[in-house]
Amino acid sequence: MSNAHRQTALDALHRSLGATMTDFAGWDMPLRYGSERDEHLAVRTRAGLFDLSHMGEITVTGPGAAALLDHALVGNIGSVGLGRARYTMICRADGGILDDLIVYRLGETEYMVVANAGNAQIVLDAITERSAGFDAEVRDDRDAYALIAIQGPESSGILKSVTDADLDGLKYYAGLPGTVAGVPALIARTGYTGEDGFELFVEPRYAESLWRALTEAGEPAGLVPCGLSCRDTLRLEAGMPLYGHELTTDLTPFDAGLGRVVKFEKAGDFVGREALTAAAERAGTAPPRKLVGLIAKGRRVPRAGYPVVADGAVIGEVTSGAPSPTLGKPIAIAYVDAAHAAPGTEGVGVDIRGTHEPYEVVALPFYQREK
Repeated sequence: MSNAHRQTALDALHRSLGATMTDFAGWDMPLRYGSERDEHLAVRTRAGLFDLSHMGEITVTGPGAAALLDHALVGNIGSVGLGRARYTMICRADGGILDDLIVYRLGETEYMVVANAGNAQIVLDAITERSAGFDAEVRDDRDAYALIAIQGPESSGILKSVTDADLDGLKYYAGLPGTVAGVPALIARTGYTGEDGFELFVEPRYAESLWRALTEAGEPAGLVPCGLSCRDTLRLEAGMPLYGHELTTDLTPFDAGLGRVVKFEKAGDFVGREALTAAAERAGTAPPRKLVGLIAKGRRVPRAGYPVVADGAVIGEVTSGAPSPTLGKPIAIAYVDAAHAAPGTEGVGVDIRGTHEPYEVVALPFYQREK
């Protein structure tokens, strides 16, 4: 067996740009091209270009496609309009989160499920297994797409200069087929940065020409290539969960404060319904630990797994932490006991290698763009 990591269609281009590469979910991916702080601030103030071709695309087609997805996932996929997208999750029978997903409705009976890179095979296997008895086909399309994201306040203007697609009419969490710089693409107004932006699904053979065209079009606006490092700090500031950190099989959507994605009102049974009904009742009577934001009063950076403390006792755990380029301070997302979850709660700290560093409890997100 080869231990070689998978490479995206843009691998040689990343290396030519001097990217620092890293293994991410079995893929060679760009971590940063220069300063991750500069890349982060470019997305907040101008625009950044990301290679997200490691994400896992799964196509579900056929007369029973919507019914299958309603059974396999916790969301109401049958109510998704043509050309729209929905954030949802796939859970185990015990309610534990297998992955968070975006589902696009591409046609009357055609849907594309986009899974996180590290969970793509798990999600594919689960949907395939759950498809028994449904008039639908589940197809692994991970090799059929490259995915390029352009994010930031200037992204719309840059993209408009290389496409005739109606971007002004494209709502958040919607997608439309179009041509970008001569390349056929599914143009989706989605993202993971807290900024306006677009994700472009294209055939891998077109990825490099599209990247170069966007780079050229974006140069006057200050567009820069961006790696996974700033993608993480951007999503952290925006309070967006990351699978393996804020979301795991040990947690239900209700534990993660995302119970709204579970749609009990939809017709028919779905995997995890019984366990999630019980989880919803528990969350309503005695809330489990709550997900909160923490802002450092000092300079030390918290990391995933560090204990959150108050009055000498452990009251929670950090799930993600990093320096925030926008706030200029270290920040963290953490699960904490409900008694200490209210914004402004005093006396909360993070145990950083034996020292209890003071932190302010805040509501998520840390950053919200002006609409």
